[in-house]
Amino acid sequence: MSNLLKKQISLFSLTMIAIGSSIGSGIFRTPSEIAGYLPSEGLMLSVWILGGAIALCGALTFAKIAEHFSKVGGFYVYLKEAYGELPAFLYGWSMLIVINTGSLAALSLVFTSYLKVFFPVSESMELVIAIGSITLLTIMNILGVKLGSLFASIFTSAKLLGIISVIFIGFLFGTNTDVSFTNIDFSTNTNNLSLISAFGLALIGVSFSYGGYQHATFIAAEVKEASKIVPKALILGIIVVCTAYLFINFAYLKLIPINQIASSGSVASDAISTVWTLGGRFISFLIVLSVLGTIGIYILTAPRIYFAMADDGLFFKKFAEIHPKYHTPFWAIIFQSIWTILLLIFWKTFSNLITYVVFVDTAFFLLTAATYFKLIKHKTLIGKLTAIVFIAMCSFIVLNTLIEKPQQAIAGIIFLAIGSVVFLYFKKKNIK
Repeated sequence: MSNLLKKQISLFSLTMIAIGSSIGSGIFRTPSEIAGYLPSEGLMLSVWILGGAIALCGALTFAKIAEHFSKVGGFYVYLKEAYGELPAFLYGWSMLIVINTGSLAALSLVFTSYLKVFFPVSESMELVIAIGSITLLTIMNILGVKLGSLFASIFTSAKLLGIISVIFIGFLFGTNTDVSFTNIDFSTNTNNLSLISAFGLALIGVSFSYGGYQHATFIAAEVKEASKIVPKALILGIIVVCTAYLFINFAYLKLIPINQIASSGSVASDAISTVWTLGGRFISFLIVLSVLGTIGIYILTAPRIYFAMADDGLFFKKFAEIHPKYHTPFWAIIFQSIWTILLLIFWKTFSNLITYVVFVDTAFFLLTAATYFKLIKHKTLIGKLTAIVFIAMCSFIVLNTLIEKPQQAIAGIIFLAIGSVVFLYFKKKNIK
């Protein structure tokens, strides 16, 4: 089917997709998590560079695979080609049960944390508002793709404006002149963690923020000169994202001390408020719009994966049903949102949710990167090294999370095991 798609995506367009998929609303919340594990400026900035280097290695590896397998579907296709249907199915399953829904739940908590700048919100009310936002955006996306995509497009622009505003104000008006990579002090660590473990846990928030660039490989079949364009777009995309994240973290540190960053639920707003009282509200408003836009995109796009799986007979038939009036996969959208709400109620906190998401997401990054050695016949030395480094770092994040955050990691493993049973059920059903 991929040969029926028109090759019309340019280098600029694909680079923008890589950047847009990576820069989400997590950057307005994850620095607090990271500062809690690495409470010194040098360590906090260093982990963002390390995360950027890991993402770059991943981007180079996936670009090489995409060069040889420029089909629609990205990771799903690579996993199926290398290992068969089960791992590919589990990737789609994990998108529904862990990755996409967990991300949606986490983003809804970012939304409520910045909403507190405008209204006093209790903890119980915060959960109600988060559920309400998911429900409202679900209804909008059921009513039609045009409405959902228009909403997402309008509000996503607020994200970039918010990042630029924080960087501009931080560098011009921030009073902390000692922000430096050499300012390293681990003595204030309150978690009683080793430096290695603390870096591993900090990488959860960093990975959550960098994640998304791989979406550029999903549409390799529609890219002009994919073998040249896809690697360039991914490299340029990661460099831009890494630079933006470093600059905004510098801005945070120039405006407020790191211990205040660690305790903040709305770091961008708190940082800007130190030099411009109304600025905190302005930034919060932009972030609220930004998060709503991101949630809208996630609700809009991922159900198409479940729809395709159901259409292939590997998922519940209801997920392949199209609404007779609005022409959207409404059952897939509804189930996704119901599961998101259940995750919100169960995990409750942003930290728990992103740990649950990143553990499983990183495991699939690792597995997909390993397909490089199985699928690529003519491997280069640089290709081997970047793949090995990426696989090693993904392994470290997965193992460290399993040791330090076993509850979230084991939950992810259990749901993958359930997914294996679901796959066997549908496979047996299709054979009959």
